[in-house]
Amino acid sequence: VPVQVLSPGPGGVARQWRRALAEAGAAVGVPAGSPSADEELIEATASYRLDSEQVRKASVVASRLAVLAEHPVDVRDLRTAVRAQNGAGLERLARRIEPAVGWDDLVLPAATRRELSELALRARHREQVLGQWRMRPGGGRGRGIIALFAGESGTGKTMSAEVVASELGMELYVVDLSTVVDKYIGETEKNLERIFVEASDVNGILLFDEADAIFGKRSQVKDAHDRHANVESAYLLQRMESFDGIAVLTTNLRGNLDEAFTRRLDVIAEFPMPDAQQRLALWDRCLGTAIPREAGLDLEFCAGRFELAGGSIRACAVTAAYLAAESGRPLGMEQIVSAVLQEYRKLGRLVRESEFGSWLDRARGPRDSF
Repeated sequence: VPVQVLSPGPGGVARQWRRALAEAGAAVGVPAGSPSADEELIEATASYRLDSEQVRKASVVASRLAVLAEHPVDVRDLRTAVRAQNGAGLERLARRIEPAVGWDDLVLPAATRRELSELALRARHREQVLGQWRMRPGGGRGRGIIALFAGESGTGKTMSAEVVASELGMELYVVDLSTVVDKYIGETEKNLERIFVEASDVNGILLFDEADAIFGKRSQVKDAHDRHANVESAYLLQRMESFDGIAVLTTNLRGNLDEAFTRRLDVIAEFPMPDAQQRLALWDRCLGTAIPREAGLDLEFCAGRFELAGGSIRACAVTAAYLAAESGRPLGMEQIVSAVLQEYRKLGRLVRESEFGSWLDRARGPRDSF
């Protein structure tokens, strides 16, 4: 007779962790059985999906980490122990990133931050909402969460995915589309299926960068290639709906995505080009505090004149730092403007004297011509 086993819920998960930690001889940083102890365990492990054996193994690892550090088990120990349970299979198919950035590193509009916070919120409470409360019943739907980050290149989409992963104590796995897309019929679906299967056993976030390459609009069938492309898209629609993990799709061109994908998205975050105030914050943050700056360094001029995305500003900051190191002097406007000129060349943008002002001639090299 089939027996349905219900989700234990957040309280049941906390008790499971507490029993496993007690068996491992570990002590949590607050008195056992107190409300704050359970809240700490729930908060630290709410976004993870682990079976009882994985909880037991993670508790042993967390206990040993705490002993080595000579402190009671804390959130960092638990999260490190959970990540240690991830298999290596997905790393052969996607690039693993251990998050090293946080919310303070992001310079984004308030609306975009709210969408990112909602993604983290959904990940923390999905077992309660989708499991206990059964808010996504029937149709073979999984308990996955799918988000779309849409915006121009360099506006912070990948970095934001890393921040959300850090917030949840997970690793980020970036899918390399060159290893997925195959010219032979059926091979792309097989490659994607391998990724989805491995990702379902990993407590991490799956990132499909430039997702419109494989999640593009279906077209009218005119030949066998069109028919195959539509079959591939139909497979992806079905597989994304049955996925149990957390996936983020990024795109520079939201209009290229099939409408059927958009309907299945849980969160859509728009990443606009930064305004002057945000560019000023980006310049200051990208340059950091360690590099010496000239007194006349005018970042407000740079933010107001050069309409660049965050990724381009970061590239300019690094280039300017190299120029300053070569000169042996503190970083000044000459190095900054030279770096911006190089970035304009990379982007194929026209250099206007109205943007650069009097700095244009001083920043040009002897062989530069525009």
